[in-house]
Amino acid sequence: MQAQSPSALHELGAAQLVEGFRDRTFSPVEVMQAVLGHVERWEQHLNALYLLRPDIALEEARRSEARWMKGAPLGVLDGVPVTIKDNIATRGDPTPLGTRAVDLVPAAADAPPSARVREAGGVMFAKTTMPDYGMLSSGLSSFHKLARNPWDFTRTPGGSSSGAGAAAAAGYGPLHIGTDIGGSLRLPAGWCGIFTLKPSLGRVPIDPPYMGRAAGPMTRTVADAAWFMQVLSRPDARDSMNLPPQDIDWLSFDQGADKLKGLRIGLLMEAGCGLPVEPEVRAAIEKAARLFEQAGAIVTPMKPFMTQTMLEGMDHFWRMRSYIDMKALPAQKKASVLPYIQQWGDSAAGMDGEAVFRAFSQFHATRVAAVAACSQFDYVISPVSPMPAFPAELPSPTNDPLHGLEHIGFTVPFNMSEQPAASINCGYTSGGLPIGLQIAGQRFDDLGVLQVSRAFELIREGQRAWPQPPSPALRDVD
Repeated sequence: MQAQSPSALHELGAAQLVEGFRDRTFSPVEVMQAVLGHVERWEQHLNALYLLRPDIALEEARRSEARWMKGAPLGVLDGVPVTIKDNIATRGDPTPLGTRAVDLVPAAADAPPSARVREAGGVMFAKTTMPDYGMLSSGLSSFHKLARNPWDFTRTPGGSSSGAGAAAAAGYGPLHIGTDIGGSLRLPAGWCGIFTLKPSLGRVPIDPPYMGRAAGPMTRTVADAAWFMQVLSRPDARDSMNLPPQDIDWLSFDQGADKLKGLRIGLLMEAGCGLPVEPEVRAAIEKAARLFEQAGAIVTPMKPFMTQTMLEGMDHFWRMRSYIDMKALPAQKKASVLPYIQQWGDSAAGMDGEAVFRAFSQFHATRVAAVAACSQFDYVISPVSPMPAFPAELPSPTNDPLHGLEHIGFTVPFNMSEQPAASINCGYTSGGLPIGLQIAGQRFDDLGVLQVSRAFELIREGQRAWPQPPSPALRDVD
């Protein structure tokens, strides 16, 4: 085969890789070697991966190469490198959930996302790191090494899809899968400068399913996310919340910038709860809103619909859930959980039944408020988070377990309302840290969110004056 420059192969998108495999410009083995070589150079700085197994990955790539030589690929991912988040089961591998408190028992079967990847021929070359139980928006873990941000190694990549966000931003191949129950896809995407789609609840089957929990693609481009959704959105009966099968033309994601003409866009600049939006974040979102207007959208400021009561209610219920989970652990196991998580969960010990009920009721209150607030708009844009990436060693921006969720006011409502919401880069701080723009759509309009995201991506790319960031930290390290 005619080899393309190996140094570039790890940066190609999924569709480009499949085209190259089909016309034999390069092979799955060459691509996997390029990805592994890139990982070898930079993983010591990022700690994004778990269960990295080069020999197995290369063997899978050789099988894929043989299929392409016969003209018989398994599917649209055959030979494409993929990473899977720690908490998504892969057959035969332990699922530590980011904590030393979990027994390392091999999974009996692939969870739905990993099953779809395997069926489509994707090369799952590694899993990605996450914090304890996925309960932090950082890469701090009692099991994994501390994950760091490719743009600045002193900063967090976010969480709980910490390693996935860092791996995508660093160019560890094109496709990565994370999960999200309050912002765990969008927060790391925003802080790492990549793209993600938190789908409508049930659009991407998961196991076990849980209220508000979604799995989705984390990629460097909208095109890669759309390509991946062809596979991830296929049905699986194990998810009791799985949406009915729907023939969605995911590859129609690119409708050009004209997609924005006449759209009613809500501009949400205040979450109504939690931490205030920092000036540089506000400026970046306001600039994005002006670009939407210049493209023909009708942008209207929105009043906040979340309240501190809603945020604290969800926080308190999740504390009780963690308290019960940790209470069931032997003392030695519980002691291995991050102290921050222990303190957060133990704070629920005195809650009575009425307090738990009132806390739980805030999930529904949030859902009702989000749906009502968004009903008059086609899409809603907002910050992903009120601040850029914080220091890597901190478990949360506040570093206070009793106020640990003060940064998720823009993201968590769309988990509870089951609406699709994306994060796309919309600028950088003066220090070169990425800033994420959230684009939320009506329930089930996942394709529309991709189309609006692609329209913004095109406008952003066409802006000559668009701020150019410093090179990611990983490119400056020898």
